[in-house]
Amino acid sequence: MATMLEGRCQTQPRSSPSGRETSLWSSGFGMKLEAVTPFLGKYRPFVGRCCQTCTPKSWESLFHRSITDLGFCNVILVKEENTRFRGWLVRRLCYFLWSLEQHIPPCQDAPQKIMESTGVQNLLSGRVPGGTGEGQVPDLVKKEVQRILGHIQAPPRPFLVRLFSWALLRFLNCLFLNVQLHKGQMKMVQKAAQAGLPLVLLSTHKTLLDGILLPFMLLSQGLGVLRVAWDSRACSPALRALLRKLGGLFLPPEANLSLDSSEGLLARAVVQAASAPLGLWTGALAVLRSLWSRWGCSHRICSRVHLAQPFSLQEYIVSARSCWGGRQTLEQLLQPIVLGQCTAVPDTEKEQEWTPITGPLLALKEEDQLLVRRLSCHVLSTSVGSSAVMSTAIMATLLLFKHQKLLGEFSWLTEEILLRGFDVGFSGQLRSLLQHSLSLLRAHVALLRIRQGDLLVVPQPGPGLTHLAQLSAELLPVFLSEAVGACAVRGLLAGRVPPQGPWELQGILLLSQNELYRQILLLMHLLPQDLLLLKPCQSSYCYCQEVLDRLIQCGLLVAEETPGSRPACDTGRQRLSRKLLWKPSGDFTDSDSDDFEEAEGRYFRLSQQSHCPDFFLFLCRLLSPLLKAFAQAAAFLRQGQLPDTELGYTEQLFQFLQATAQEEGIFECADPKLAISAVWTFRDLGVLQQTPSPAGPRLHLSPTFASQDNQEKLEQFIRQFICS
Repeated sequence: MATMLEGRCQTQPRSSPSGRETSLWSSGFGMKLEAVTPFLGKYRPFVGRCCQTCTPKSWESLFHRSITDLGFCNVILVKEENTRFRGWLVRRLCYFLWSLEQHIPPCQDAPQKIMESTGVQNLLSGRVPGGTGEGQVPDLVKKEVQRILGHIQAPPRPFLVRLFSWALLRFLNCLFLNVQLHKGQMKMVQKAAQAGLPLVLLSTHKTLLDGILLPFMLLSQGLGVLRVAWDSRACSPALRALLRKLGGLFLPPEANLSLDSSEGLLARAVVQAASAPLGLWTGALAVLRSLWSRWGCSHRICSRVHLAQPFSLQEYIVSARSCWGGRQTLEQLLQPIVLGQCTAVPDTEKEQEWTPITGPLLALKEEDQLLVRRLSCHVLSTSVGSSAVMSTAIMATLLLFKHQKLLGEFSWLTEEILLRGFDVGFSGQLRSLLQHSLSLLRAHVALLRIRQGDLLVVPQPGPGLTHLAQLSAELLPVFLSEAVGACAVRGLLAGRVPPQGPWELQGILLLSQNELYRQILLLMHLLPQDLLLLKPCQSSYCYCQEVLDRLIQCGLLVAEETPGSRPACDTGRQRLSRKLLWKPSGDFTDSDSDDFEEAEGRYFRLSQQSHCPDFFLFLCRLLSPLLKAFAQAAAFLRQGQLPDTELGYTEQLFQFLQATAQEEGIFECADPKLAISAVWTFRDLGVLQQTPSPAGPRLHLSPTFASQDNQEKLEQFIRQFICS
């Protein structure tokens, strides 16, 4: 079903022939906005700070105090002033002279250090299973270590590095108008590098260009040659040899063998000893193909690189080990409640790890594996918070959720993003931004001029709506707490008022704080960990209070004072309850320290302000693609062909989502990523069970959910959070 939206997005002069100024209004506020800037007052939000709970010293010492006063620099802009020379010839050769002046540190004696490392020495001395024996250091093993190390890396060749930097600088100037980098963020990275310890950088891979652009950018900022991890399977032997001389790292194939393989044992020991270069990223040969495809592009683009605040890994390890508490699987937490066997939510955290299992990870101890997985959650949460929201994501959200006034809603949504501490990657005249966003989405929308100054924007059905839903998902981290709270309120009201009932009727009901906590916890457990981005050091109850606070701050909930209860505005510090004392997070606020037993006497109502119904629906729709995909996956249990491999069953579910989208017109759910997330969640919930087989692990339906009654209970449990 096509969505038809009307917005004033004109290219004609501001004054009409009759002398009246054209309409350009912000909906709901009555104030005219003609320009959009990424600032709140004089400052723009700073994103990407490290965790204050796990790394308090890094949070304080590695933060640049004047970061809000520093602007951006263009890292590919090289002029005469960037070299030591002056003159007309220098202005023509400044790229080449700049590349000659780049500092390339000398290569250290890596083979000798690796041979002396603890892991390799334990292996050679026989102190670990698969070793060569006590006191035996055969030359054959030394040659094998050198062979593996030669496959991993080679000494960088300064001439090739400088030549490649010069060629890449010219190429990037042909590809980009500018590559912006925040000076304050770079100051923090340089301050961390001055400590003399190895600096490891992780990329979130927003584009395929990261494997080349990021090392060049950090080399240009004086951090030296950066080691880049590449996939050896995507490179020919000749290309691998060239990339190793340019600072590339290649993981040996033996490192991913099983733990009981003697060949992989030595390779993993060498890899662990060799991991202390200046930087690590993963790349692919597709980067080069992407660069080549963009070479003939007539329109140059702009790019911006975000660097999160560095933190000490040693400090994190010490702090993280002290924050570990008991956890339960999703099946233990949620399955009894789904089946109606109990109503109380267990007072513990969820253990759900979707980190890919590789050979080097399995070689670690179980405690170290848990540390790596929880560190990845921290890094993912910080990286998502560091990413700027683009104008296409805002436009896709407005089109997908059928907002009528594009100009006003675009300004409102941009301001809401900035108020929540997220950054935006655009600025300029409002009409120009909308025109540019619609031009980027032109393959997925149709623009029809119905009268002078008015445009009818019609999203294309089918893949067009799916693409808009994927773009709008970028806004979910910004409003995630409010969206979780709104869907939890929807689930609480599901059994009390009709789903299509008026907002005034829903506002009459009283919602107790305990009921809200329970619904929020149930939805938190249901949502995937990589979507919720809950840090391991943050307890579920603290997050529940944060969600409730956000709903109050945005005006959706209003506290209802009841006789005999302590006023909700009373933030006096009370004694900590036993239920709260065990929580791993020690950073409690006044609202967190309230006794949970006192929450029984606190009640809330839905606000009756005019903007609340639309905002409530907007928040619910942010999570609706995922929740609807989960509900359809529950309905698919009755017709899915099991047993099957995980990949095969995921493909079955995706085809079902596509078929349902054609019948019902809900194309937002026809996403293969949502199908994968549903299969993984159902596997953790105990709906699907995995058993080994000669052809590999296979999924089959668990006996508990073989009955249609339990399948319907699962679907009904999910659908209570969906706002139609």
